[in-house]
Amino acid sequence: MTSLPSRRRFLLAGSSFIALPLLESFGLRRHAFASTAVVPPKRIVFLGIGYGVTQETWFPSVKERGANYTLPAGLAPLARHQSDFTLVQGLTNKFTEEAHWGSTFWLTGANRFEAGAGFHNSISVDQVAAGVLGKESRFASLQLNGTDLDIAANGHGPGLSLAWDLRGKPLAGLNKPLAAYHRLFSTDATPIEQRREMLKQKRSVLDAVLDDARDLQRSLGKNDNAKLDEYFQGIRDIETTLIKDEQWQSIPKPPAPFNAPSSSLAGQEEVKLMYDLIVAAFQTDCTRVMTYRQPISTLLTSLGIKVAPHDMSHYSPGERMEASQKRDLVQSELLAGLIDKLKETKEADGSRLFDHTCLVFGSNIRNVHYLDNCPTILAGGGAGIRLGQHHVVPKDTPLCNAWLTLLHGLGVKVPRHGDSTGLINDLIA
Repeated sequence: MTSLPSRRRFLLAGSSFIALPLLESFGLRRHAFASTAVVPPKRIVFLGIGYGVTQETWFPSVKERGANYTLPAGLAPLARHQSDFTLVQGLTNKFTEEAHWGSTFWLTGANRFEAGAGFHNSISVDQVAAGVLGKESRFASLQLNGTDLDIAANGHGPGLSLAWDLRGKPLAGLNKPLAAYHRLFSTDATPIEQRREMLKQKRSVLDAVLDDARDLQRSLGKNDNAKLDEYFQGIRDIETTLIKDEQWQSIPKPPAPFNAPSSSLAGQEEVKLMYDLIVAAFQTDCTRVMTYRQPISTLLTSLGIKVAPHDMSHYSPGERMEASQKRDLVQSELLAGLIDKLKETKEADGSRLFDHTCLVFGSNIRNVHYLDNCPTILAGGGAGIRLGQHHVVPKDTPLCNAWLTLLHGLGVKVPRHGDSTGLINDLIA
């Protein structure tokens, strides 16, 4: 029998093999196009920025609430959509204390020290939604990233995307529009029988690993068994992924709505193309849950701004503040363009894609190093939110209360998320 240390080394060596996204049970129903359902599905997308916004020109006055508020200069490009989004002020992640991590805990609301002195995270809201909304689509969720991967410089913080699985492990993202395009629309030329054989081999390897782990479990103490439980969860993750692969291997991908993009896109053009891909992914029902960790440094470069992202975040009147305001304007212009396309794109029943999509734009950082009043824009009809509002929540309202409200609006009736304390009833239409 193999010695215990050898087995432990085997499990450690295999940890990279099991570091896959956690997905719920997907069932065996076919693609939405093959079903007889006529009601368009609900979707949600989270657009995360790193270093927040320019407080002085992005937030409305807290005295102007409801529908009759003056749109700030930083959001001026969104004026034509003012009745179709709600801006929320006062939300916060109470456990957040890292001023350079605008994305790490944005969708989780986790206490990084909950498990002790080391780093800890929990499941992100998009993955909670994917466990329900992702059952009938080819991809339970898709994670997109900006091409500037220096997440420290861009204020995003640790993580491989905006998404974190049930164990608080980071989920990898697609870092270029071309990669996202191929994932969504490129056809696998491998013959179907060969693909089936490859899946069969993966299952054989998985069974062997699982048998070895179970043999090891008999010789472990209580604490080590707790750690091994996490390993088994990783195995279950792989199994659900294989089920998903088997379910979809004989179903062709939808035709691409446009030609493959250039591999060199960056900055403003990259964001615009990623937004096009988000619309295309929802329109073709490839997925119903998406996140996009947006670029900052390449965006600034594409705008001719020479101020570094971190320096810009520490703005004061002058060049840095002007750079921050210009970034806000361009992000608002791009967001307005995305909303345009969601409104223009028709569902099978003739309704607008926008009416069945929940769009979230924001950051865990307000500005500079301030972590209260997380900038939050909610748009679209997918989650049943009251639109056209400037809503100011009571002090210390958890950001996760907003996420919980969105989940319930999407039909995902979980009792809580992160540090949530309840729904924000005033947001519900």
